[in-house]
Amino acid sequence: MIKIKNSKAVRNLSDKSFKANKTRNIIAIIAIALTTLLFTSVFTMGIGAMESFQQATMRQAGGGGQGILKYINDEEFNHVKDHPLIKEIAYSRLLSEKVTNEQFLKRRAEFWYRDDVGLKLGLIELEKGHKPVAENEVISDSSTLQLLGIPLKEGAPLTLKLEVHGKMVQREFILSGWWKSDPAAMIARGQIYASKAYVDAHAEELRYTYKQDHDMTGAINADIMFDNSSNMRENLNKVITESGYSLDQNAPNYIASSVNWAYLSNTFSSNPEAVFPLATGLLLIMLTGYLIIYNIFQISVMRDIRFYGLLKTVGTTSRQISRIIRRQALFLSLIGVPIGLLGGFGVGKSLIPLLLMNNYRHAEVTLSPNPWIFIDSALFAVVTVMISAYKPSRIAATVSPIEAVRYVDGATKKGKKKLKKSTNGAKMPLMARVNLGRNKKRTTLVLLSLSLGLVLLNTTFTLSQSLDMNKFVSKSLDTDFLIAHADYFQEHFTGPDNATAESYIQAVQAQPGFEEGGRLYSGSHVFTIEHKENKEGKGEIVTPDTRGNLSAIVYGLEDLPLHRLKLIDGELDYGKLASGKYILEGVRLDNYDHPEMELSVYKVGEKVTLHNYMDTANAQEYTSHEFTVLGHVGVKSSNSGVAVASYTDFYLPANIYKTLVKKPVVMSYAFNVSDSKEKTMESFLKNYTEIKEPTMHYKSKFTSIAEFSGMQKTILMIGGTLSIIIGMIGIINFANALLTSILTRHKEFAILQSIGMTNKQLKTMLVYEGLYYVLGTSICSILLGSLFSVLIARPLSAQMWFMSYKFIIWPLILMLPVLLALGICLPLAIYSLSDRKTIVERLRTAE
Repeated sequence: MIKIKNSKAVRNLSDKSFKANKTRNIIAIIAIALTTLLFTSVFTMGIGAMESFQQATMRQAGGGGQGILKYINDEEFNHVKDHPLIKEIAYSRLLSEKVTNEQFLKRRAEFWYRDDVGLKLGLIELEKGHKPVAENEVISDSSTLQLLGIPLKEGAPLTLKLEVHGKMVQREFILSGWWKSDPAAMIARGQIYASKAYVDAHAEELRYTYKQDHDMTGAINADIMFDNSSNMRENLNKVITESGYSLDQNAPNYIASSVNWAYLSNTFSSNPEAVFPLATGLLLIMLTGYLIIYNIFQISVMRDIRFYGLLKTVGTTSRQISRIIRRQALFLSLIGVPIGLLGGFGVGKSLIPLLLMNNYRHAEVTLSPNPWIFIDSALFAVVTVMISAYKPSRIAATVSPIEAVRYVDGATKKGKKKLKKSTNGAKMPLMARVNLGRNKKRTTLVLLSLSLGLVLLNTTFTLSQSLDMNKFVSKSLDTDFLIAHADYFQEHFTGPDNATAESYIQAVQAQPGFEEGGRLYSGSHVFTIEHKENKEGKGEIVTPDTRGNLSAIVYGLEDLPLHRLKLIDGELDYGKLASGKYILEGVRLDNYDHPEMELSVYKVGEKVTLHNYMDTANAQEYTSHEFTVLGHVGVKSSNSGVAVASYTDFYLPANIYKTLVKKPVVMSYAFNVSDSKEKTMESFLKNYTEIKEPTMHYKSKFTSIAEFSGMQKTILMIGGTLSIIIGMIGIINFANALLTSILTRHKEFAILQSIGMTNKQLKTMLVYEGLYYVLGTSICSILLGSLFSVLIARPLSAQMWFMSYKFIIWPLILMLPVLLALGICLPLAIYSLSDRKTIVERLRTAE
């Protein structure tokens, strides 16, 4: 074969054919832009949410270090710091665990020293001023300074009351600089940082005693950065063991450590289930984009099939025809993809705050135009377009000139056609059904593209309705309200100094609508029990006393909190408990309320002896009380909270607990109110804790309900937005299919009208075709919606502790009237717009 340079001719043919298909081009560009918009918005939300969430969680977690060594001393720090795996290590020393200024009753503040690396990994960027140098210089976050009433001004004086090794000291400082508090860290502790000169001047006061008394004052937390965030746990363990220290909690050279949960890349790599929803979403978008773009090119090829047949008769090869169509597809992508990239980035960025739920909702969106968002989105979009254009280009390339010239939509079939005999006559519903059956593949594709948007919408509502408010609220609160000293909610309850005031309880009981309530007793008074071999208890570091016994926290519960305990095993016989011979052991619950039974110390029926030091000044005088373990109960934040490390927890009725201690302390008070008075009580508690007793605080289910509602809105907003976009693609596909069907059958319609079919009958037939599409879409979407609900929504709900799967189908039912309107209006509108020629002109169309 003689090779001829015909590339220019092929380009000219492609370009002129492209210009002649203006309607097809507009529809294709819209479809490609919408598909790219979907890809870009998903990538933008994914990358943007991870970046913003990571930044916010880093602040919540206390910094950007990948790992942290906890509660170490200078000697241990110096041994570890030169390990080859460490890229950077920060020196952060706690100077006072609690700043006791009255302004910090409801927002705890801590006093630290951080070196330069520590400030960097702590994400501290000063708005104004300089890092502290002199002994009396400090820096702080803006929220902490506002609470203290200190102006954001260099040189401003401030007084701090510090708790150092159990003693209270008051010192005067000067503000040398400040940084803006992150909105995501508003619930975190306030941070005040001193200079190295302060640490050196108070070296004796800041002595390290953690291993003797677990007082963290003077202890060092060392944030560590590795070369990357993969295998952080393994690298951290190597640093500890290869530096000569142990991972065994009971070893004398043990070093506690943890990895930073803010590094999502590590989370995703270790949790394939987290990748599944993203992969499913991308495949769904690719399928949606493929369906419409494939359909557009297939319809375009069918419409222009005579043109391609004529090209074949003048010598155009199959390969050249394929190149013509692929070139057009690429040119359409060059127009549609950039539009989709820009639109998708805007849509995705606007939806990121909705993904940052609860504490992170108000975090700053830190997303910059990441090039990978645009590269990946454009790549996925172009691949989708080329895959979609591949088969239509093959059809155009392989069709013979005779088949092309004789082509009528769906009428050209290989093989012998069977003649059908019918006694029904030319009824419009039957004719419409036969017409749809002439091109089964295209009909199926239109039904799928229409159904996908509805399926996603139904899945979105299924997930939002599966959010279980009772689970979400009861996680931290199983009554309407919980009141206590402000320190309790800062996880710093220690005993009489921050007990719940009886006046506060009486004020609550006097309010209208109060129904029932109960006190929870505990305190700084710690019991001890014998250490059991092979039992680590709660997993906390607990130092044995002189007799080798380990500390245990005992709680006394009045009837309401006692009856709210969740039984794990054994029995919850209140009569036996009231006898004073039985006790309940607490077991920590995970996020899914599954008990971590490996942390329990005693079996049901075992004897436990509590040693009670009645006189703390004389450790030799103590009494012992023997109990039988009646059962295990779940430990929640609402039935625990003493800020003392312990081996295990026990629960007793309040009247039994009071006989064991000299001065029982009320840790918290839980109560319920009538439904009609819940808001009134909320308002009363807010005013009371702000004016009457500002040291007291409260928690209500309304806060959790607001967070719960925010989660529902997030799912509905994001899922709804994607459903609308996919739905628009489906409607465009539907309209395009109808338009092509009508255009390619103009001659057929003319023949039917020439033998007596009226214009009204023709329109009725087209409406029936639209209604058959609606019926098929309804059946398809209900079947697929049910399948997605069971195979995707149910497993996803099972992975989330705050969800209880609910099967729903009503969103699909509600959308049926919209589909019905489309099925009637679209065929009539398209036919009216395309019916511009007379019957004679259409009959004269050359074959």
